[in-house]
Amino acid sequence: MGRPAVDDSEQFVRTSGIKDPVWVHGDPFSNRPEFHPLSEDIETDVCIIGAGIAGISLAYELITRGREVVLIEARDVLAGETGRTSGHLSNALDDMYPEIAKKHGESGAKAAAESHTWALNRVGEIAKELNIDCEYRQLPAYRVSQYQRGTEEWKKDIEEIKEDAELAKKLGIDATFDENLTVKGWDGKIDQRGGSIFYKQAAFHPTKYLNGILKWLKEQPKFRCYTFTRAMGIKEKGVEVLGLGHKYVQIETESGKTIQCEHAVETTNVPLQKLSIIAQMEWNRTYCIAIRVPKGSVDDILLYDTADPYKYIRLTPCDENDDYMIIGGEDHKVGQEDPRGHFEELERWARERFTGAKSVAFQWSGQIFEPADYMAYIGKNQGNNRIYVVTGDSGNGLTHGVVASRLLADEIEGKENTWSNLYSPNRVGSVIKSAPTIIQNDLQVNTQYKRLLQSDIQDIEDLAPGCGGVLNPKTSKPIAVYKDENGNVSKMSALCPHMGGVVCWNPVEKSWDCPVHGSRFGERGLAVQGPAKSNLAKA
Repeated sequence: MGRPAVDDSEQFVRTSGIKDPVWVHGDPFSNRPEFHPLSEDIETDVCIIGAGIAGISLAYELITRGREVVLIEARDVLAGETGRTSGHLSNALDDMYPEIAKKHGESGAKAAAESHTWALNRVGEIAKELNIDCEYRQLPAYRVSQYQRGTEEWKKDIEEIKEDAELAKKLGIDATFDENLTVKGWDGKIDQRGGSIFYKQAAFHPTKYLNGILKWLKEQPKFRCYTFTRAMGIKEKGVEVLGLGHKYVQIETESGKTIQCEHAVETTNVPLQKLSIIAQMEWNRTYCIAIRVPKGSVDDILLYDTADPYKYIRLTPCDENDDYMIIGGEDHKVGQEDPRGHFEELERWARERFTGAKSVAFQWSGQIFEPADYMAYIGKNQGNNRIYVVTGDSGNGLTHGVVASRLLADEIEGKENTWSNLYSPNRVGSVIKSAPTIIQNDLQVNTQYKRLLQSDIQDIEDLAPGCGGVLNPKTSKPIAVYKDENGNVSKMSALCPHMGGVVCWNPVEKSWDCPVHGSRFGERGLAVQGPAKSNLAKA
């Protein structure tokens, strides 16, 4: 199931789970351009924190506009969620346009359609400009019902799919509805025929694409990148009143070095802060498998159903005989459900529908942050004038990341952008409409502090090799204990450094996951997912 990691600690430096995603098949970790840690205090125009698709795309946009850019990353480039995506580039948004219009109005839905259309095309333009061979191609996306054709549930569901396609077409997207839509290769007994078609979508190899941009950026005189450089503090300093004085941003790193800049952008999947925007989102684990199918046996499309959580499919090349069919879904709240069994369920679902499927080659999981009003937060962080954030990908993180490159570059340069109100982190109307969902999620999150009184194991001897668990002695604070395959034991504080939730052991990815706000850590405590800024403390 994917190439096994040589060393677990090394694995969490280069990706956010023990299981490798399918993208390493054609683009191994060793293909990433090499950068080094920051070793001195520096100054720059714009500092971008986080080297995934949002950070790298923004760096490219700013460099082409003549700005000076520093990009920093706590681990290796592409070690976060971008490297664990399923690689869809689509304006067939998962929350569907009628629902988006209810929260943001038809003008907001139009801005969403325009921005994601621009983003999926922009990837192709940059790949062509830089001559990056990243398998970029345009293809249709199909959305089908989750229900058996002809049932009452199917009839109701198919009407909603039709309504979404009709509104999408009104908003300028090339979309249509076909009640008899079929998928080549879907030859199983389960009949879910009928659905919408969104033309001119795209697929690509995400790490080939971004490694190509990074290699180009590395040659640019106004670009610098520092890996293994963890940001611990991001603060606006100075005074500016009525246009007089000067404000700037200072970034403090884990090693004690500082970066002074005019603008700072957190492209870290979720901001490294306590709450604010974070309280307006949910955080979910999501799962993918890559299963071999004979070349030409399945339509080269993007495919989505309407289940909650929904399933999604695309193809990527394997070898001269087969393609990999990537199937994703099975989302659940971080640290609040057993992560085992989801790969098996995806495989069962795929084999019931695609009987020509062969062996499963890769299994991996990722993480998404779902905003209550469906749209990402891209812009000035709440309470700041020179610190910007990109978060709330809502399952469309690749296009949201590319949208952010244009939106933030314009905002930094003081240019008007018609998409800015839709994505503003300071928006109010759609958040008020979503207040019941936000309150319900907040109440549910607070119940997770019950783990302060719970213990996974009673004794370290209870742990099998390669496993972890929380030991909660009555006389002291809970301890996260990991026993490696050789029986060596590592002990850490089980309290998440973000807001003190007790982490849970994830046996699928061999990580510690916080059920309170979704922070994650490698088996020996390395922080791999915010909002926590620091590692688990040693016990």
